[in-house]
Amino acid sequence: MNEVRDPVEVLLRWQDSGAIWRVVGRRPDSVTIALYECTGGQEVDRFTSTDPALLRFLGERASSED
Repeated sequence: MNEVRDPVEVLLRWQDSGAIWRVVGRRPDSVTIALYECTGGQEVDRFTSTDPALLRFLGERASSED
Protein backbone atom coordinates (compact mmCIF):
# COMPACT_ATOMS: atom_id res chain seq x y z
CA MET A 1 0.00 0.00 0.00
CA ASN A 2 1.40 3.33 -0.94
CA GLU A 3 0.34 6.96 -0.51
CA VAL A 4 -1.49 8.36 -3.53
CA ARG A 5 -0.79 11.97 -4.57
CA ASP A 6 -4.42 13.02 -5.20
CA PRO A 7 -6.65 10.28 -3.86
CA VAL A 8 -9.91 12.16 -4.54
CA GLU A 9 -8.99 12.41 -8.22
CA VAL A 10 -8.14 8.69 -8.28
CA LEU A 11 -11.56 7.78 -6.86
CA LEU A 12 -13.42 10.13 -9.19
CA ARG A 13 -11.65 8.74 -12.26
CA TRP A 14 -12.22 5.19 -11.02
CA GLN A 15 -15.96 5.62 -10.53
CA ASP A 16 -16.35 7.70 -13.72
CA SER A 17 -14.94 4.74 -15.64
CA GLY A 18 -17.64 2.52 -14.16
CA ALA A 19 -15.43 0.74 -11.65
CA ILE A 20 -16.08 0.44 -7.91
CA TRP A 21 -14.13 1.56 -4.86
CA ARG A 22 -14.80 0.51 -1.28
CA VAL A 23 -13.53 1.65 2.10
CA VAL A 24 -11.87 -1.41 3.64
CA GLY A 25 -10.34 0.29 6.66
CA ARG A 26 -11.12 3.50 8.49
CA ARG A 27 -9.39 5.26 11.37
CA PRO A 28 -9.93 8.79 12.64
CA ASP A 29 -6.98 10.11 10.62
CA SER A 30 -6.68 7.66 7.70
CA VAL A 31 -8.62 5.46 5.34
CA THR A 32 -7.79 2.42 3.21
CA ILE A 33 -9.56 2.15 -0.13
CA ALA A 34 -9.80 -0.96 -2.32
CA LEU A 35 -10.32 -0.55 -6.05
CA TYR A 36 -12.44 -3.19 -7.79
CA GLU A 37 -13.37 -4.17 -11.32
CA CYS A 38 -16.63 -2.81 -12.74
CA THR A 39 -18.43 -5.94 -11.55
CA GLY A 40 -17.22 -5.38 -8.00
CA GLY A 41 -15.70 -8.85 -8.01
CA GLN A 42 -11.93 -8.78 -8.13
CA GLU A 43 -9.80 -6.29 -6.21
CA VAL A 44 -7.35 -4.56 -8.55
CA ASP A 45 -5.47 -2.30 -6.13
CA ARG A 46 -5.69 -0.58 -2.76
CA PHE A 47 -4.17 2.42 -1.05
CA THR A 48 -4.12 4.11 2.34
CA SER A 49 -4.28 7.87 2.72
CA THR A 50 -4.32 10.50 5.45
CA ASP A 51 -5.32 13.25 3.00
CA PRO A 52 -7.87 15.53 4.71
CA ALA A 53 -9.56 16.27 1.36
CA LEU A 54 -10.15 12.54 0.85
CA LEU A 55 -11.56 12.13 4.35
CA ARG A 56 -13.98 15.04 3.68
CA PHE A 57 -14.90 13.62 0.24
CA LEU A 58 -15.72 10.22 1.73
CA GLY A 59 -17.65 11.47 4.73
CA GLU A 60 -19.54 8.42 5.98
CA ARG A 61 -19.72 6.67 2.58
CA ALA A 62 -18.45 3.11 2.45
CA SER A 63 -18.19 2.79 -1.34
CA SER A 64 -18.79 4.40 -4.71
CA GLU A 65 -22.14 2.62 -4.65
CA ASP A 66 -23.39 4.77 -1.71
